[in-house]
Amino acid sequence: MTAATTTDTKAKRQTFTGTVVSSKMKDTTVIVVSRYVKHAKYHKFMTRRTKIAAHDPGNTKKEGEQATVESCKPVSKRKSFRVIA
Repeated sequence: MTAATTTDTKAKRQTFTGTVVSSKMKDTTVIVVSRYVKHAKYHKFMTRRTKIAAHDPGNTKKEGEQATVESCKPVSKRKSFRVIA
């Protein structure tokens, strides 16, 4: 392969913004991400919530704060995200 064909492109990572609900664990923060979706059959709008365990070195985020997370390689069994803001 030549240098022209090998490009250094970084893959886009998933990012989510949510509210911190727990920061009691060491270097781990739990974030709730809410999304507003329409039911397929009944056409009623609902709020769906997802809890994401994210790696937060030093526990910089406290409960109630907004946090942005991005996907990364798995840090542990449940953590595949890290806090970026």
